[in-house]
Parts: sequence; C-alpha cells; structure tokens
Amino acid sequence: MKKIFLVEDDLSLMNGLSFALKKQGYDLDIARTHGEAESIWTDGKYDLVILDVSLPDGSGFHICRKIRQTSKVPIVFLTAADEEMDIIMGLDIGGDDYITKPFKLAVLMSRINALLRRSNDFVQDETELCSNNIKMLLLKSKVYKNEERLELTASEYKLLRLFMENPDQVLSSEQILHQLWDCDESYVDSNTLTVYIRRLRTKIEDDPSTPKRIVTVRRMGYKWNLVD
Repeated sequence: MKKIFLVEDDLSLMNGLSFALKKQGYDLDIARTHGEAESIWTDGKYDLVILDVSLPDGSGFHICRKIRQTSKVPIVFLTAADEEMDIIMGLDIGGDDYITKPFKLAVLMSRINALLRRSNDFVQDETELCSNNIKMLLLKSKVYKNEERLELTASEYKLLRLFMENPDQVLSSEQILHQLWDCDESYVDSNTLTVYIRRLRTKIEDDPSTPKRIVTVRRMGYKWNLVD
C-alpha cells in the first residue's frame, strides 16, 4: 500500500482529499500546519507528498526545501491562485507537479497516480547510462557529472533519463509530457515543461545560458545532443 503525506489546513478540502485517497487504496498521514508537518515528516516513510502552499504558520515552499535536503519523494503543490511566479518557484525548489484551486478531484487523482506509476517504472533492467560526461546509476537513482554527484528531484531525474535513453532524437513537448505524467496533457500547463528544462539545464550544463547537452529544436521540441 502506497503512503501519502498530505499537508492541508482547509478542513473541508482535507476531508474530501482524505476520503478520495483512502477510497483509492492509499494510506495517509495528515498535517494541518507547518509545525505539524515538520514533526510528522520522516524520510523514507512516504511515497508521495501533497503540500498546500499557504499554511497558517508558514509556507509549503519551506517544507518542500526541508524535504529536498534528504529525499526525492514526488511532491505535488496545491496553490490557491494561478500565479506564475508561485508555480515557477514551486518547481524550482523541487516540486514535481502543481494544481491550482479549485480543482476536480479526478484531475488530482490522475496526476497523483501518474507520478507514482512513473516513480515505480524507473527501476529497470539497465544499470547505467553514460553520455556527455553524465552518468546515471539507475538501480541507485544517482547521477554524476564529471564524477561529481548531482542532486536532482524525481522529475528532473526522469526527464534526464528520458533524454539520455533517446540520444540525438528530437522529442516533442507532447511526447515528453506524456512520459513524465502519463495522463491527459491538457491537465499540464504549457509553461511547466519549460521550467523543468531550464531547471535541469542549470544542473547539467557547463553554461546553462548556452546549452550543449539539452538543445532546443525550434518548432519541434528538445534533443539530447551528443557532444562527447
């Protein structure tokens, strides 16, 4: 049974989410404040985290930063308003997805299920991928650049793996989004992939402003460009 950690202060929404998640067969721990979340969180205990951005005593962004110090568990943000800067910040600090309130429970459940499926799918028969001075140890979920360990979120890891498994092939935005979420791409904001690509480039490129590994192919998509 998969275990989810829900951090949400709205009692009505919390009860609705709790009912829906348990009905889907998920085990659940709940916190309603920043303080409760910090006291309950245990690395390795949860398969996914759902974080409300606005809490009565703090921010879900701060909780995300704390979690990312020790864990790559998938994180979904719940935001009260569709503010682009909040969305970008949430993804930049390590969030894997976001959904704005109000939302349909079916949409949230689809995205949660997709994140969990994708997390499970990335334990494969292969053990290592190497190109462009980047090495992925798949069974250990570790990534190195020039033998130096890189700290990637779960979505960054999956995105990088997708590129490295398809060298010199142009991947459209739709193909990439389908591989990352495995759900209706209309649920995913068009800016999201741009943020993911930019964030990953800051970690793997020598000069993120002039990328050599992940290159943009105008009007077509992106490509893992073999340079070594």
